[in-house]
Amino acid sequence: MDGRVWHAASAEFEAARRLVQVPPSHRARNLHGHGFQARVRGELPAGWAEFPGGEVQRLQAELREVAGMLDYRLLNEVLTEPSDERLARWIAAQLPLPLEVALQSRPDRGVDLDAEGRAHAWRRHAFHSAHRLPNVPEGHKCGRMHGHGFEVLIHAQGVDHDAIDDGWAPLQAQLHHVCLNELPGLENPTSEMLSSWIWERLLPALPTLAHVTVFETASCGACYDGRHWRTWKEFSLDSALCLRRAPEGSPLRRLHGHTYTLRLHLQAPLDALMGWTLDFGDVKRLFDPVFRALDHQPLHEIETLTDCDPASLARWALGQARERLPQVDRVDLFETPGCGATVQLGAATPALPV
Repeated sequence: MDGRVWHAASAEFEAARRLVQVPPSHRARNLHGHGFQARVRGELPAGWAEFPGGEVQRLQAELREVAGMLDYRLLNEVLTEPSDERLARWIAAQLPLPLEVALQSRPDRGVDLDAEGRAHAWRRHAFHSAHRLPNVPEGHKCGRMHGHGFEVLIHAQGVDHDAIDDGWAPLQAQLHHVCLNELPGLENPTSEMLSSWIWERLLPALPTLAHVTVFETASCGACYDGRHWRTWKEFSLDSALCLRRAPEGSPLRRLHGHTYTLRLHLQAPLDALMGWTLDFGDVKRLFDPVFRALDHQPLHEIETLTDCDPASLARWALGQARERLPQVDRVDLFETPGCGATVQLGAATPALPV
C-alpha cells in the first residue's frame, strides 16, 4: 500500500518556569514546574537513519538530546518568556530537520506547531452525560439509554489557553451531568453531531477555531473542522517482532515485543439519518480479522510484511484495512507512546494528532 509516511517520536523533561507576560494576578507568574512532553513528526529523507526501519529510534535519540538541554532547568534561563509556544519553537530550532513539534505542559493542555509553523493551542475538557441514539436498528446497544465520560479536545490558532477555557465554560455548564438528547440540536447525539454542535457554539468566541475532537470513549471519536468530519477507532496490540534489516549486533534484530497502539482514521460522508459517518461497532467487526492477524502474534512471520518497523506495519495495516473498510485513509502505529509512524493516502498533511 502506497502512501505518504510521517515518523514520530516523543521525549519528556522536568523543568521549572515562571511566565511574566501574563496579568499580575495570574498564578503562572509564580515559579512552578511541569512534567513536559515534547513530540515531533515529519517526513524524513531517504537514508537519514542508519538502516531502513531505524527512523523512529534515531528521531527519538535526536529529540531526547534536545529535551535533555531543558531537563531540570529553570526555563527562564533559556527563554525570557518560556510559554508553551515559545518552548515548542525553541525545540524546533534545535532539531536537525524541519519537523512538526508539539509541546504538552499538562495532560490537559499544550501547543502544536503544524507543518507551516502555525501554533495551535489546545485544551482538553471532560463532561459526563447520558445519551441514546434514536435512529439505530432495533437491538443496537446504543439505542438504549447509557452514558459516557466524554472528553473534548479544542484546537485554536493565535489564542492562549485562558481564551479557550473562557469560550468553553458556557458549554461545560450545558453538557455536564445532563441527558444530551434533551438539548436542542442534539436529539441524535452521535460523536459527529456532538463535535459539530460544539464547533458552532464555540466559533463566535473563538473565530480561529481549528478542530473540535470528541472522545466518546478512550478508543474512538470524531473530529470536525468546520467542513468535514473524520472519525477514528483505536486498537491495542501485544505482539512480538524482530527487525530483519537492523544491522548485526543491534538489539532490534533480537526477538522482542511491544504493546502497540494502532489507530484507524476514516473519511466518509455523513449519513443524514444515522448522524454518523460509520458505526464504530461495524469498524471493529470488519477490522477484526486484521486485528487477530497482528495481536498476540510474531509479526516477523507474516510473509507479506516487508519488515516490522512502524512504517512497514502501518503501511501493511492500511492495505489490509482498506480491503474491508475503504473509508480508512490513514493509519497511525505507535510502538511506544508517541513513537511510531503515520501512513496516509493522498497529498494532504495529516490532521494534528488526537
